[in-house]
Amino acid sequence: MHDDNQILVPPSFIALFSDARARLMAPADEVRARYELCEDLACHLVEQAQLLYHGGARSEEGVLLGIHAGLSGPDAGVSEGEARWITLRLAELLDWRSPELPLRPVQP
Repeated sequence: MHDDNQILVPPSFIALFSDARARLMAPADEVRARYELCEDLACHLVEQAQLLYHGGARSEEGVLLGIHAGLSGPDAGVSEGEARWITLRLAELLDWRSPELPLRPVQP
């Protein structure tokens, strides 16, 4: 993802759109747009997470797990991988310990 665009997409996000050989499986512009959306969402959720925590949530981990559950819903507009990335990025922005996120449940 090296072109004239100034936005540097981190390897952790590029991995969501790469195959086992680290080849990008989506157009670079699309990956960059999804990254910008997910980064903006993580930044936007910082204040919400702090409000939840200081408003009586039991733990930082509980707040992050709740946010991850919401992002993992069918109407959230992000993929499972993106939901995971956003949650981990949010933990990083808050300087909170990254939670052990649940794996996607197996569909019957």
